[in-house]
Amino acid sequence: MTVRQQWAVVAGVVAVLAIGLFVATRTMGDQLFPVSVGGKAPDFTATPLLEPVYPTTPNALFTSREVDAAKPKSLADYKGDVVLLNIWATWCDPCRAEMPSIEMLHRQFWPRGLKVVAVSVDDPGQQKTIRDFARELHLTFEILHNPSHDIEKIYQTTGVPETFVLGRDGTIRKKIIGATDWNSQGTRALIAQLLAEQ
Repeated sequence: MTVRQQWAVVAGVVAVLAIGLFVATRTMGDQLFPVSVGGKAPDFTATPLLEPVYPTTPNALFTSREVDAAKPKSLADYKGDVVLLNIWATWCDPCRAEMPSIEMLHRQFWPRGLKVVAVSVDDPGQQKTIRDFARELHLTFEILHNPSHDIEKIYQTTGVPETFVLGRDGTIRKKIIGATDWNSQGTRALIAQLLAEQ
C-alpha cells in the first residue's frame, strides 16, 4: 500500500467518524449532553404574562401586573442574576402545592436580587387561566408562558414541576424534580450563598 493510499484510508476513517459524530449529536443529543447540576443552563424563550411590582416602602403590598403584547424573554434577560427557574402548569397539583413556598422565597430574597421565573407550559390560549391561577395563589414573581413546550425539551424535563437554581454565571447549581419546600433552611442558605457570590 502506497503512502497516498494510506492517507486516503485515514481520510475515509476520519470522514466516517465525523459523520457518525454529527448523526449522534442530532439523534442522541439529550443523552450526550444532559442538562445537569454543574452545567450551563440552556437558553429558552417564553412570553411574559405577569411581572412583579416591588414594594417601595416596608409595609407596601407585594403585587404583580399583567403584561400584554410583551416581547419574549430569554435566559439572556437574566444574565448576572441568581435565578430560580420553575417549569410548571396550572393543571399540576404538585405545582400548586409548592407555589406558596416559592412565593415566600421570592418575598424574602427579591431585595437581594433573586429572580424567580416561573414558566408555564400550559397549552396555547391559556393565558387567562395562567393569570387566574397566579392571582388565586397571590403569586407576585415573574410568570412566563411557553405554549410550544420547547422549554421542556431544552431542559430535558421529565414532567412538572421541575426547578433549576442558576448562579450568576448561568451554571445550574440545583435541580429539583417534583414539588419541594422552597422555604426550607437548606434552600434559603443556598440562595443566600449564591447571592453573596460576585
